[in-house]
Amino acid sequence: MTYFIEKTVDAGLDEAVERVTAALKEEGFGVLTDIDVRATLKNKLGVDFRPYRILGACNPGYAHTALQLEPMIGTMLPCNVIVQETDGGTMVAAIDPIASMQAVTNPELGKIAGEVRARLAQAIARLA
Repeated sequence: MTYFIEKTVDAGLDEAVERVTAALKEEGFGVLTDIDVRATLKNKLGVDFRPYRILGACNPGYAHTALQLEPMIGTMLPCNVIVQETDGGTMVAAIDPIASMQAVTNPELGKIAGEVRARLAQAIARLA
């Protein structure tokens, strides 16, 4: 099982981030964080890196339910979505919550993970 859901889009990084943010919003997610990995690595280490952003996406309803079922699940929130430039275009990839929650021994989270996965997959699938 792969641990992410991905799609390559024909857009520059900034446009792809806008599209992803809009697609996530349609699925009930907001973007809480936006980490510019390229800028961070340049500032902290002085190294060059390809354009790469990590978006921390959260669906408040699912997060609330998950936190009620498993108080420590916050260590796995929010759902990360990356947008990075590659030789073949701009790749968008989201964490697969089913794969990431396999280490959690609370079976009640399985249903939530499946629903979140479906919404993330829907958001990525709608990207042009």
